[in-house]
Amino acid sequence: MEAIAPRGPDGSGMVIHGSTALSHRRLSIIDLSQKARQPMVDGELGLTIAFNGCIYNYPELRAELEAKGYRFFSHGDTEVILKAWHAWGTACVERFHGMFAFVIHERDTNRVVMARDRFGIKPLYLAKVGRAVRFASSLPALVKGGEIDTSIDRNALHHYMSFHAVVPPPRTILNGVRKLPPATIRVIEADGSETDKIYWNPPHQRDPDLSGLSREEWRDRVLDALRIAVRRRMVADVPVGVLLSGGVDSSIITGLLAEEGQKDLMTFSVGFEEANGEKGDEFVYSDLIAKTFGTDHHKIFVPSSQLMEALPGVISAMSEPMVSYDNVGFYLLAKEVSKHIRVVQSGQGADEVFAGYHWYPPLQNTNDVVGDYANVFFDRSHDVLKSQLNPDWMADHDVSRDLVAAHLTRPGADTPVDAALRLDSQVMLVDDPVKRVDNMTMAWGLEARVPFLDHELVELAAKIPPEFKLNEGGKGVLKDAARLVVPHEVIDRKKGYFPVPQLKYVDGPYLDMVRDALTSQAARERGIFREDYLQQLFTDPTGHITPLQGSELWQVGLLEMWLQTQGV
Repeated sequence: MEAIAPRGPDGSGMVIHGSTALSHRRLSIIDLSQKARQPMVDGELGLTIAFNGCIYNYPELRAELEAKGYRFFSHGDTEVILKAWHAWGTACVERFHGMFAFVIHERDTNRVVMARDRFGIKPLYLAKVGRAVRFASSLPALVKGGEIDTSIDRNALHHYMSFHAVVPPPRTILNGVRKLPPATIRVIEADGSETDKIYWNPPHQRDPDLSGLSREEWRDRVLDALRIAVRRRMVADVPVGVLLSGGVDSSIITGLLAEEGQKDLMTFSVGFEEANGEKGDEFVYSDLIAKTFGTDHHKIFVPSSQLMEALPGVISAMSEPMVSYDNVGFYLLAKEVSKHIRVVQSGQGADEVFAGYHWYPPLQNTNDVVGDYANVFFDRSHDVLKSQLNPDWMADHDVSRDLVAAHLTRPGADTPVDAALRLDSQVMLVDDPVKRVDNMTMAWGLEARVPFLDHELVELAAKIPPEFKLNEGGKGVLKDAARLVVPHEVIDRKKGYFPVPQLKYVDGPYLDMVRDALTSQAARERGIFREDYLQQLFTDPTGHITPLQGSELWQVGLLEMWLQTQGV
């Protein structure tokens, strides 16, 4: 519990019934009273719950449950989950709009139920220790509990090094820790047997009823669905702000919140020093949006010295090693934002749902979707990896390509672009952008809500013909919608990323820090990487950049620094 204290700074609790113990750290967003404290026990129904997240449509569900005769003692969403489980069983999750990970214990049957939202926005890590099952919102919390097998999973290491640091469930980098997949509800019987139900998997196919829709009609449907998604995520008993990068995604969220009449809307942007002539901020665009909608805008500029000081905290906040430079940006942004408010909306998911990345257009005419996807997304091939890892650490075969191939060739996607969007939105998104934002914001007790991952919006997007998404260099239909809300200057520009140039060009103190980690006694004893490969990286860090513009040295160094930080 101590390990997850930053995620819930407002209170803690523990409930033990026989062989089952639930504990919880609270971040108060809805029903700030003690009636909503957790773990929540419903003595009448014989149910206890520990829950992380937010059910946005809880008022409607509560009314429905009250009509069925259920009586409520609190005013928040936690109790609604308990009653919903009692009323509808495993089908309850299909009714929830929101982000959630929860565990329920049934007093009378001794069954345990655990579930995770459709996009895995909220984490749920698991470990089997003897005949016990442990669970937590973060992997380090399980490690701190002791008795965990902390040996490295070679297949997960292959994913980390090949699939751009994405390690899909159930695996994590450690053999002894697993994670519940998204869109899954698991029932563990008293005898230990388990049943999983996957409750959401939208087809990425054309709907005959929508076959004649024009570009403008798709635009209007997307804007209507996004309006609803943003409105849903305003539910809170505290103010809601926006992480405003100045890109299309966060700008349209800001515009729609302003349109909904959000008073004194706070927006927050972060920027870094430039390096190697590469600019480190996009303030010109975030300033324009803030001015257009009259927001209470906060700009955070991070000098290089502060970036260096923050890195140990950033690495410590990672539930799993995550290589993206965005981590430090979100971490420092969340640190500042949490001084002002508790809840923000954020633009993650738009690229994976509306085809914003550069690898989608070439897939339109591909005869080899697996090969073409791997060529642009994978950091290195299996054969190249053999020359970088010591033989003991190599997976037996190309597990990353096999995993991607299985996803891309599954039925239910009409075109190669649809198949890639399904893979990215259901696998890559979960264990890269979404996990990153949750880890870095919750490190400061800040809740980030992601309207582009509203499941009804995503179901609609999955039906849109790819050509409408690929217009205008990607996200065409979303840009069409954005033109009705935000200034065109934000839309008609080169796609921006969260730039942290110092970490892309590892030199100076950053090079020293990474080299120290990789040449330490712990790293030498682990012996993951071949000595000749490390020497190449130390000699010429900028000469080894991955296809997705990441530093190979930062990638291998981050893994070792994370392992050392977690005491593995």
